[in-house]
Amino acid sequence: MRSVTIRNVPDEVHRAIRVRAAQQGRSIEAEMRDILESAVKPQGRIKLGSLLTEIGRKVKLTDEEFAIFESVRDNTPARVVSFE
Repeated sequence: MRSVTIRNVPDEVHRAIRVRAAQQGRSIEAEMRDILESAVKPQGRIKLGSLLTEIGRKVKLTDEEFAIFESVRDNTPARVVSFE
């Protein structure tokens, strides 16, 4: 896991994080990890796989129909595109 150093954090921001961490029963470091994770991985985002699964459920695919998709899946590695 990577480490990050953040310099020049204003005192009022550090104090607010310390208070928030105490309210959550976490260390300041754990609170900062949670804040960063929440900022870059919002709760409401929809993942493509989840969306496709939901579509499959709505159209009520049978096991046989789903097996067709599995059987034609191409697992070969992608090739680099050349524009020359």
